[in-house]
Amino acid sequence: MSRVAVVTGGTRGIGEAISLALKEMGHAVAAIYAGNEGKAQAFSDRTGIATFKWDVGNHQACLDGCAAVNEVLGPVDIVVNNAGITRDGVLSKMSFDDWNEVLRINLGGCFNMAKAAFGGMRNRGWGRIVNIGSVNGQSGQYGQVNYAAAKSGIHGFTKALAQEGAKYGVTVNAIAPGYIDTDMVAAVPLPVLEKIVARIPVGRLGQAQEIARGVAFLCSDDAGFVTGSTMSINGGQHMY
Repeated sequence: MSRVAVVTGGTRGIGEAISLALKEMGHAVAAIYAGNEGKAQAFSDRTGIATFKWDVGNHQACLDGCAAVNEVLGPVDIVVNNAGITRDGVLSKMSFDDWNEVLRINLGGCFNMAKAAFGGMRNRGWGRIVNIGSVNGQSGQYGQVNYAAAKSGIHGFTKALAQEGAKYGVTVNAIAPGYIDTDMVAAVPLPVLEKIVARIPVGRLGQAQEIARGVAFLCSDDAGFVTGSTMSINGGQHMY
């Protein structure tokens, strides 16, 4: 059955792969972006996926944005909270703005998007929310107290909201990717990246499509008995 899916940060990297995977499942996809309009237009032209621009850290923007998606594509049945940023630095050098912006977007965006879509899902008796966490939210990471806190918060948010949605047919799950071959990881200095790969048992970075396949499963009818779970896709880097 075709559904309407919203993917935040949905035009690049992992988000692009997720948007394409959901489209291949037959869903009408809205890919949300916050930055470069030219790149978003190029993505839409290349994929045929509708794009919408708003800041997921802005509560009212999420309410208005989901209402706009509803007008164009229909009621939102699937939300994938993928949008995220980094502002790395050790605590002694991290500004409050660096802390606050990462929490506002990475964790606050999950709340804002869920708030915008959850009620409609509950009323219709079906919904899927998938939140993209991180291996660094599970294990911690030097120089990322803001990012690790936000991603760890996503895992707790997922478990709590899953309990609210279960009896209404709304599942809420998370995926915790390891290091994936995206622009964000490509920006890591090569000597540091080599050390990271050396700690991954499978001996390589992950691919965005590998995350997207996990998301596609969690968004399917087949995953109706899976809720409150975190799927770790990290090549064995962190197991618990």
